[in-house]
Amino acid sequence: MEQLEGTKRIVIENVKPQINCGRFPAKRVVGEEIVVTADVFADGHDEVKARVLYRHARRKKWEMVPMEFLGNDRWQATFTPDAMGRYEYTIEGWVDHFYTWQKGLKKKFEANQDITVELQIGAQLMEAAADRAKPGQQKRLRKWAEQLRTSHSHAEDVAFATGPDVSELMNACCEKENVSIYDRILQLDVERQKALFSAWYEFFPRSSAQEADRHGTFKDCARLLPRIAEMGFDTIYLPPIHPIGRAFRKGKNNSVTSEPGEPGSPWAIGAEEGGHDAVLPELGTLDDFREFVQQAREYGLEIALDFAIQCSPDHPYVKEHPQWFKWRPDGTVQYAENPPKKYQDVLPVNFETKDWPNLWRELKRVLLHWIEQGVLIFRVDNPHTKAFSFWEWVIADIHKQYPQVIFLSEAFTRPRVMERLAKIGFTQSYTYFTWRNSAEEIRQYMTELTQSELREYFRPNFWPNTPDILPQALQEGGEPAHITRVVMAATLSSNYGLYGPVYEFGINQAVPGKEEYYDSEKYEVKHWDWGKLTKIREVITLINKIRKVNPALQTTWNIQFGDCDNQAILAYAKWSSDYTNKILVVVNLDPHHTQSGWVKVPLWKLKMKADQQYLVHDLLTERKYTWTGEYNFVELRPHEMPVHVFRIEEASPGMGHDNLDDTWLPSEHHSNE
Repeated sequence: MEQLEGTKRIVIENVKPQINCGRFPAKRVVGEEIVVTADVFADGHDEVKARVLYRHARRKKWEMVPMEFLGNDRWQATFTPDAMGRYEYTIEGWVDHFYTWQKGLKKKFEANQDITVELQIGAQLMEAAADRAKPGQQKRLRKWAEQLRTSHSHAEDVAFATGPDVSELMNACCEKENVSIYDRILQLDVERQKALFSAWYEFFPRSSAQEADRHGTFKDCARLLPRIAEMGFDTIYLPPIHPIGRAFRKGKNNSVTSEPGEPGSPWAIGAEEGGHDAVLPELGTLDDFREFVQQAREYGLEIALDFAIQCSPDHPYVKEHPQWFKWRPDGTVQYAENPPKKYQDVLPVNFETKDWPNLWRELKRVLLHWIEQGVLIFRVDNPHTKAFSFWEWVIADIHKQYPQVIFLSEAFTRPRVMERLAKIGFTQSYTYFTWRNSAEEIRQYMTELTQSELREYFRPNFWPNTPDILPQALQEGGEPAHITRVVMAATLSSNYGLYGPVYEFGINQAVPGKEEYYDSEKYEVKHWDWGKLTKIREVITLINKIRKVNPALQTTWNIQFGDCDNQAILAYAKWSSDYTNKILVVVNLDPHHTQSGWVKVPLWKLKMKADQQYLVHDLLTERKYTWTGEYNFVELRPHEMPVHVFRIEEASPGMGHDNLDDTWLPSEHHSNE
């Protein structure tokens, strides 16, 4: 009995967000609020109060936020982190005896009961609070107590004692006795805003040369910076830039043998020239790379590097640390396999090696090496094939010194594995968006990402293509599909990326029967006409500009789908936190045929009246329409413009659309005027 706290009556449970019973932190970015909810209750009928306590892990003082009662013992509070790093939060609750007295006093008075003794109890509570109050507050509280003891108007006494002045001061001065604290200190990882809002552009630096038949260099890459910045991207992701192995080098179209002069796959990392901390000599020097990183910054661009933990047979690690690999009975090293595929040019690292501490330290050293060169973003190749414990350790250790570093998990694998990678520290994650095509599939997937516990720790990054993946939708849909897929990626998720310039060029020839690019750039140096203008490129540029000026598109979590009587049309709304910016996206998912239907705009979610008139301004075409109410007619011609990105605005008197250009536009039936 001596160990029990018998006077503490509050129960706190069902606290959210709480990942794996507090084992892992939730995630936010600086300035992004976190909503904490919990069930807080006590025995009997006394009134309960609760609050959230939170602090940055490097701060001693706890900040406090009162919780709001939602009903049915559910409480809620919100706080907004103002710095990067680890935060802690928990909940405390207590019985509020004065508030309990206030409610009882009011009930008894309304029931015409004698409240003389009740007023004396209230006076005692005020006097007890005065003993702990500041001098100015003491005087007021004792004066009020005397008023309750001597007043003869019970109606006035009740109105006064339950009024805001008394409630506010007593709430500040009353001692919170027998406070119960939740039995866990929960954690929150706060990262920079780019963790939530980013646009990635991937290209192969070796294909950056302006002249044909020449290997690109970092200096060539620098000449592409104005183009990529003009398209509106903020992150350039480069596949591995390291020396490429020669043993078992793959040839064109993943041929098991290479011809003289063929460059091999950049993911076959390591040769005599060096390993993961070295630069492919054909690209330039380490100084050239550092200069490229600095030049990118001048254009508002960050360089993201690929961190691929695998080696070619020529990698220095193979000779220097043979214990880090699996050796077969015939004396050869086990190469990577995914039957029937064989990757003889790639050796996986053995994370079950007894020398794992040295392996971990070396891999961390590689990351720190590139951070020292100015790289603060890493796209991690196939992290699901490496030990979870390693990632949890190395990401946490890097973040202690460099909390601004972003890790993108490239893991197209089973859901639980992808979720675990996010829980243990990865900032962003590749997703199944690439294969979600129908309206129902997209609705279900977005609902899962934004309205389940995933929202608290799994930040999606939507990619319509990668060098490894040319999905069926792009193979069959041509230019319209390229436009709809990139617009959906950029508006459904606040983080998105694409592999160019093949995307903006609409290249979609696949290996027969596979979702792979024919003549893949993974195995050869390409020569691109980087100055080529296409409709897809124009749309990409527009949608990136639209994202930057519309806060509604700068977070993933605020989405509501609208019904449509045509399943080939997908509609969804997004809005800013203050509801001053509202976006409605309407997509024709059929790349071959005109589709039309009645879309139900989720006005209730946008805090708009069901019968009000409003303007929808298509930010892709500058076309404007006046709509009224929830249901409005749309028609989308895929070979003109297969998608609308509407900004919902206040309707202006006399606003029409008959005088606007019809180029790239759907029919006049768009308005229900």
